[in-house]
Amino acid sequence: PRAQGARGHRRSVSRGSYQLQAQMNRAVYDERPPGSLVPTSVAEASRAMAGDTTLSENYAFAGMHHIFDQHVDSAVPRLQFANDDKHLLACCSLDGSLSIMTLSPSPPSVKVTLKGHGGPVTDFAWSLSNDIIVSTSLDGTLRIWNTEDGRCIREVRDPESSELLCCTFQPMNNNLTVVGNSKHHLQVVNISTGKKVKGGSSKLTGRVLSLSFDAPGRILWAGDDRGSIFSFLFDMATGKLTKAKRLVVSEGSSICSISARSWISREARDPSLLINACVNKLLLYRVVDNDGTLQLKRSFPIQHGSQMVHSIFCPLMSFRQGACVVTGSEDACVYFFDVERNTKAIVNKLQGHGGPVLDVSFNCDESLLASADSTGMVIIWRREQK
Repeated sequence: PRAQGARGHRRSVSRGSYQLQAQMNRAVYDERPPGSLVPTSVAEASRAMAGDTTLSENYAFAGMHHIFDQHVDSAVPRLQFANDDKHLLACCSLDGSLSIMTLSPSPPSVKVTLKGHGGPVTDFAWSLSNDIIVSTSLDGTLRIWNTEDGRCIREVRDPESSELLCCTFQPMNNNLTVVGNSKHHLQVVNISTGKKVKGGSSKLTGRVLSLSFDAPGRILWAGDDRGSIFSFLFDMATGKLTKAKRLVVSEGSSICSISARSWISREARDPSLLINACVNKLLLYRVVDNDGTLQLKRSFPIQHGSQMVHSIFCPLMSFRQGACVVTGSEDACVYFFDVERNTKAIVNKLQGHGGPVLDVSFNCDESLLASADSTGMVIIWRREQK
């Protein structure tokens, strides 16, 4: 999925009905005694990685493992661990560059810096094989980078010469990237040719700020700065986008972050979206049909009124008691919420940043969490080993 940071153990998703998928998820559990796990090798592997700890124990952190400050004085709006990787991390900065960092062998270091954008870098995405990064910038270009040596392989200019604000890979075809711009347009781009895909464009009601595919790449959600989330059906054969549904979360509020997850726990078996929308709440929606229609399930209080704050699903939570999400906040803290607790949902709170926390990312086995803030600081947190 393009759920930021939620690349861990992925349950395969039927390309058919979302209702059927939810029913199948339930059926697996309904045949099992209470408290038992999904009987699959993936579940057993994930359970072994997560351990038999409670959520509070599992998300206890021993403190800061490392601090990166190469982008100090310029905000770091996005960061993300590489796919299925424990030690490779990238971030982008409003100073116009990106950094790829390695956390092992010790000491952690900046592996390569990606330079070439002529303006602040707003977003980036790892390809599935981690050999390519695509990035967007206020300079109006999409750039494709070689992650080994930092070379810019291709530069694609926005046809409207508008600021590019977000990007995401098509999860089933990494030749295709979706880009959102400041003139309300969404565009599918073939990064091998640098050309727009015919029929792969649409218009939102505002500046396109956030994007996320479902796991099979059939539905794309896009959020804008007018408070709307649109769902689009993606034609896998042609790259064509078809507008399906629109939800107004809060009129005039920016949809800063969208993360999609096929299913999140034994109790929450439906496809879900995690949303940050500048309403001082973290929002959890249920996906109820094939068109990507959303229904609000839960909300959690955080300080978020204006900054581009992001959140993630935890990679391993599907096979553990409870279900956890992590979000940044404008009070300079990182919050962990159990989406299944009706009261006292905060599982943990990390303090140490000097400004609003804009993005968070777990590595694939949840041993390390990275967080980035508006002052340019990136903190790596190490989980306590039980």
